[in-house]
Amino acid sequence: MFVGVARLVIAIPGARSLKDRRQVVKSLKERLRARLPVSLAEVGDLERYQVATLGLAVVSNDAARCSEVLSQAVRFARVARDAVLSDVATEIITLGSGGGSIQGGIERALDDDAPEGER
Repeated sequence: MFVGVARLVIAIPGARSLKDRRQVVKSLKERLRARLPVSLAEVGDLERYQVATLGLAVVSNDAARCSEVLSQAVRFARVARDAVLSDVATEIITLGSGGGSIQGGIERALDDDAPEGER
């Protein structure tokens, strides 16, 4: 299992109030969610009018798919109107076969419940 994460920092030069900022951020988040299989949230300072930081995550059984989706999200943010993408950081995290390296993961719970001969 692979988890792709990204941090997108966007500048919002036209924002003169928190309302302006929220409008731009909400629009970008809705468009990303509608077009890509990502989870995202605003993770940065929520009080700065002209800067916003978004955190994105995607889960897949293929690292290349995670990378592809994150690249699409970055490309999409680069062309967003009313916002300028100013910083990007991405990472693909490997969590072992089927999430097996997650301590206390579901596979371990299932193994604990299996009869002695099936473990």
